[in-house]
Amino acid sequence: MELMVRKYTQDDLNEMIAIWNSVVEGGVSFPQDEPLDNTAAESFFAGQSYTGVADDTGEIVGLYIVHPNNIGRCGHIANASYAVKEGRRGKHIGERLVKHSLETASSLSFRILQFNAVVASNKGAIHLYRKLGFIPLGTIPGGFRMDNGVYADIIPFYITLPASR
Repeated sequence: MELMVRKYTQDDLNEMIAIWNSVVEGGVSFPQDEPLDNTAAESFFAGQSYTGVADDTGEIVGLYIVHPNNIGRCGHIANASYAVKEGRRGKHIGERLVKHSLETASSLSFRILQFNAVVASNKGAIHLYRKLGFIPLGTIPGGFRMDNGVYADIIPFYITLPASR
């Protein structure tokens, strides 16, 4: 595997849409409940502060987005989302994406990266975030409506970013 994390290009969009929509349609981790069509995806990914892809010798195997979590006096806090292609999960691609996003968010002058809604059953993500130094902020009972209609707990996490150079 020759994995490189880089800024996305228009040529990556079809693979990105398939990966993103797979997570959305899974209904257990992303808050979105509607998949992206080509037009919406182009606008959505271009509208982020940064959109990165994990490129394994020409195959897009994951992606992430970084954007402000809020506005004004809280605009220094970033938010991010990650998606890894089915069949490629468990191979540390997510970890590479998270690490890259930390560097990117810092370079964009964000001071904190916060995840608002990590579903408590997403044990892999929770393990990774703790391993990388993210701090959990407690539990919000029933904060996420799963695809099957059951409400699951969510755990917000944050990490302070190093000052950009």
